[in-house]
Amino acid sequence: MRNPSISITPEGLPAIGLCTLATLTFALIGCWVMAVIFLLLTWFCCHFFRDPERVTPTGAGLAVSPADGRVIRVEPVTDPITGEKRTCVCIFMNVFNVHVNRMPVAGTIRNIVYHPGKFFNAAWDKAATDNERCDYLIEDAEGGKWTMVQIAGLIARRIVCRVDEGDTLTRGERYGMIRFGSRVDLYLPDGYCPAVSVGEHVFAGQTIVARKSPEGA
Repeated sequence: MRNPSISITPEGLPAIGLCTLATLTFALIGCWVMAVIFLLLTWFCCHFFRDPERVTPTGAGLAVSPADGRVIRVEPVTDPITGEKRTCVCIFMNVFNVHVNRMPVAGTIRNIVYHPGKFFNAAWDKAATDNERCDYLIEDAEGGKWTMVQIAGLIARRIVCRVDEGDTLTRGERYGMIRFGSRVDLYLPDGYCPAVSVGEHVFAGQTIVARKSPEGA
């Protein structure tokens, strides 16, 4: 398990460094237009790769959002790993959202499957089957199976996975990120009901997106 930094995620350091170097270089040679452009790019990279701390709920029978963004779909969909029909919560991240992804529940990573693919708009239905993506199967302490899918988008070109099969993580712990606008789908196991609706804005590791139903308690 590779631990990330707190304020800026490690994957952003090369981009921030290059933009900063370009800003200083153009400023030194007096090319102020380019210096300002790269200064803005430096700010954007710092903003995009920010990695704020979150206060994760500690109650039992809760699942938190795996990503920052807007809920664009809450409906039954075929789970890409198990093949079962499950309720899926789809979260779309634009370029201004935090892109560090977090664990929805405490559990062990049982399977990771990477799929190369295209880069359609992540909000489209076919992005879940045609785009580059990474599937994770998580088993919680009660044996419940959760499937989480990172989906690259129109601009996103790299899915970052920081975990390995067999790793055990806590609820809200960082497990990866996606560079530039993208999407994360969370498939709920039996006994859990969604706690968000389409259009809501959620925060990774903090917003409750599902609760264990009384029947499943």
